[in-house]
Amino acid sequence: MHVRRVELTDFRSYERVAVDLDPGVSVLVGQNGMGKTNLVEALGYVATLDSHRVATDAPLVRVGASSAVIRCAIAHDGRELLVELEIVPGRANRARLNRSPVRRPREVLGALRMVLFAPEDLELVRGDPSERRRYLDDLLVARQPRYAGVRADYDRVVKQRNALLRTAYLTRKVGGTRGQDLSTLAVWDQHLAYHGAELLAGRLELAAALGPHLTKAYDAVAAGRSAAVIGYASRLGESLPTDRSALEAMILESLAERRAAEIERGTTLVGPHRDDLSLQLGELPTKGYASHGESWSFALALRLAAYDLLRSDGIEPVLALDDVFAELDTDRRERLAALVSDAAQLLVTCAVPEDVPAGLRGARYDVGTGAVTRVS
Repeated sequence: MHVRRVELTDFRSYERVAVDLDPGVSVLVGQNGMGKTNLVEALGYVATLDSHRVATDAPLVRVGASSAVIRCAIAHDGRELLVELEIVPGRANRARLNRSPVRRPREVLGALRMVLFAPEDLELVRGDPSERRRYLDDLLVARQPRYAGVRADYDRVVKQRNALLRTAYLTRKVGGTRGQDLSTLAVWDQHLAYHGAELLAGRLELAAALGPHLTKAYDAVAAGRSAAVIGYASRLGESLPTDRSALEAMILESLAERRAAEIERGTTLVGPHRDDLSLQLGELPTKGYASHGESWSFALALRLAAYDLLRSDGIEPVLALDDVFAELDTDRRERLAALVSDAAQLLVTCAVPEDVPAGLRGARYDVGTGAVTRVS
């Protein structure tokens, strides 16, 4: 799989730009703030319908424009797919696949499989659990696009259930009764347990599959200085089954146990939206114990593990490294270059060409204000 062409209209700093890409290595060179990251961000948006840099779509639209458009031609197995996304802040985005509208943008997920590593990924190690859940869920969808629907259904149920609990909480605050406003809570419990069990089972299977790939990737990046370990940390307990029915029963039981606390706090306290990934170096958790270099290497290993896992599934994803080599010493640069040199398509951004190891000097593009020019 590779991106053959990407066109942007009113996306970030670009009023209009088109870039033709080849398989193999492409290096995007430009000073900071010129738009290198905007290009890989746009491709990442096609792959996940989300930005790795911001939580909302509004910053993706160029100042003064009402919407942004991403067009991406993807070559795979002798066929070409054209994905078009229109980003309209405050309204539902629109998507087209091979020029035909689709009912929901998520129907284009799977057209482009991509693994993107960026400086923001340090938050995978040091940030909130939401960052690690997002990493896991994005990879889950990349492997099996049907999980986009599972994820959306679960999020919808949590939102509705939280609204019910919040209304009940506010009603009691002004002297109302408890039972009147919670009559449908049992129905939402069933929905949450059903969709939550499906999402949780997928996450558990994925975390187990990632383990060997993470250990291998960290060992390669850090030259065997410690062993990286990943696990799934659920509020339901340890050593959970992957059977959907068993998980559904466990969620329902936990909901019953936490009912009083949920009513008291006005929010849903049970379910995979409360879970986390456990990341360790040796016997110690990475968060709070790992150095900056170890944290950076661990975050990079998480992305490389995702890349290797997709490849082991028979999926050849696009790999993008955004300003990565500037953060690595010479030895780690060379080790990383050896790991990714055989990628079907590798996109590298840098401010200084010399930061990129010689083995990754492929096609070069100069990125200036609002323009991208191929120079070699």
